[in-house]
Amino acid sequence: MHLCMDEAKPAFDWNQGRAFLATAEAGSLSKAARRLKLTQPTLSRQVAGLEAGLGVVLFERVGRALVLTETGRDLLDHFRDMGAAAERVSLTAAGRSQAMEGKVTISASDACAVFILTPLLTELQSIAPGIEIEILAANTLSDLQRREADIAVRHLRPVEPELIGKQVGEWRARLFAALSYLDRRGRPETVGDLAGHDLLGFAPVERLVDTLVAFGLPVTRRNFRHITDNGLVLAEMAQRGLGVAVTPTVFAERMAGIEPVLPDWPGIPVPLWLIAHREVQTSRRIRVVFDFLAGALGRT
Repeated sequence: MHLCMDEAKPAFDWNQGRAFLATAEAGSLSKAARRLKLTQPTLSRQVAGLEAGLGVVLFERVGRALVLTETGRDLLDHFRDMGAAAERVSLTAAGRSQAMEGKVTISASDACAVFILTPLLTELQSIAPGIEIEILAANTLSDLQRREADIAVRHLRPVEPELIGKQVGEWRARLFAALSYLDRRGRPETVGDLAGHDLLGFAPVERLVDTLVAFGLPVTRRNFRHITDNGLVLAEMAQRGLGVAVTPTVFAERMAGIEPVLPDWPGIPVPLWLIAHREVQTSRRIRVVFDFLAGALGRT
C-alpha cells in the first residue's frame, strides 16, 4: 500500500536570507560580500541555496548588475522585517549580557549555603543591588548544563566541556565534638584513642570510613552511631553531644559549644571549586557574582 505523506520541509537558514537581503540592497554580489565580510563565491552559494530551497528565482542579471525578479521584490519586505527582528534579538542579547540586573542562581550544599553563602549576601547586595540571588541548598549536584543553576560551589573539578571551573581554595575536614560529649566520654589524646568513641558523619558512611582510615584514623563502621545526608542535621547532632563529627573547619567554627578533637591530626583536604556554565564569560551579572564568590570563598 502506498501512503501519501507530506515531504519534510528543510529548515530555514537565516544566513541565506541575510545574503539575499544584502545583495538586494547592495545591487551586486561583490558589494554585498564586502558588507557581510564574506567571499563572493560563498555569498553566491547562499543566495543560490535560498532560491533552491524556496523554489523561486530571486535575481536576474542585467549587464553587471543584479535586478530583483517580481518574486524577489515580493519577498524583500518580508526579509527586511526578518533582518530588523534579528537585529533586535542581537541588541537585546547584548544588553542582557551586560545587565547588572536579574537573577543569579547559586547551588551549594545545605551547610555551605547556611554557614558560608548566606553571610555573604549583605556584601554582595551592596556591590550589585540589582542582582537577585537564589540559593539552591542541596547535597545533590545541580545540572549546570541544563541551567538548574548558574554557579555551583563544589569539591570536584568539572569534567563537562560546557562548564568552566576555578579552584578558589581548600578547606580541611577535621574532628569536632561538643564540650558536653567530651566531658562525658573524655578527650582523645592519640588517634588510637578514637577507636573507643562514637562518630558522626555523612552517608554513605562506608566511603567515609575508607577515607578516614586512609588518613590514619583507626575507625570502623561500628564507630558511627549516627549518620545523615544533611549537613545541618550533622551540626545539630554534634552540638547535642551525640558524638565526634567529621566536618570542615569552616562549618565547625560557626557551631556553638564545639571544640576540636585531636587538633594535631592534619585532617582531610577538601578542594573548593567554583563552577559555572560558559555563559559566565558573556553575562556580566553572572561574572560579577562569580568573581565576588571567588574572592570571598578564597578567604574562608
